Amino acid sequence: MTVPAVTAPAGPDGHTRPRSAQPTRMRRELRAIHALVNRDLLRLRSQPAHTALMLIQPVLYLFILGGGLAALIPASTLGVGYQAYLFPGMLMMTVQTPAIMVGIRLITDRQSGYLRELLMAPVSRATLLLGSCAGGTAVAAVQGTVLLALVGTVGLPYDPLLLALLLAGMVLASFTITALSLALAVTLGRPELFHMLLGLVMMPLLFLSGGFFPLDNLPGWARGLAALNPIAYGVDLLRRSITVRVPQQTTAAGIEWLGHQPPLLLEAAALLTVGVLTLLYAARRFSRPD
Repeated sequence: MTVPAVTAPAGPDGHTRPRSAQPTRMRRELRAIHALVNRDLLRLRSQPAHTALMLIQPVLYLFILGGGLAALIPASTLGVGYQAYLFPGMLMMTVQTPAIMVGIRLITDRQSGYLRELLMAPVSRATLLLGSCAGGTAVAAVQGTVLLALVGTVGLPYDPLLLALLLAGMVLASFTITALSLALAVTLGRPELFHMLLGLVMMPLLFLSGGFFPLDNLPGWARGLAALNPIAYGVDLLRRSITVRVPQQTTAAGIEWLGHQPPLLLEAAALLTVGVLTLLYAARRFSRPD
């Protein structure tokens, strides 16, 4: 007994065409990443009040703290006015919160059962983690762009190339922080530990980033810790990007390796390498069956 062949329905011209092939695996993976990024952007769009609240703190720091200390800290000690010096740090503060929220969301999705349903999709776990990282990076960059619109209020020009450099620095820093957040989330697994660890390390990381005061004012051991701080690299990249386009905005030295400041591109490559390696570790850990 022979099995009849399955043919595709006839086309508009009356000719029978072969049934279309299933989407390739690469296309499925890309669709999954696009869906996850779109989900995060739609959540951002549907929660304008939440976005505004997350922008309040860096804006207050910039204009209240920066405006108050500007009269006490002479520009000669920083090379620029204090608000201009503070601006890269506030950009980093703006992008780090949504980047860290990606790790918290992964843990809550696991507890609520949503992650289990997501894992039923015909894509790899590593792809789902990559989509979460891309979505968190996009949301963080969008929020940072909102604060970037205030660049003129601190005495910096609205130069297109300067804005592009700052945006690129924010995207790179957002990617690395998001990858670190996801690595912590897949390693710890419990929201209590995640929040406790964040509470212990976030403020020290901020103060060791050079966002509030020059790193060369710190003792030697603190400068050594700053050289391991990814947020410090993000702040330094943004501040040096300003110097590239506005040479008169020369500030105190930031990150140093063996007493010397690394080239800007090497610093960016180091930050990117940390993000990629961390994401690979998180993907490998996340790919293990529960």
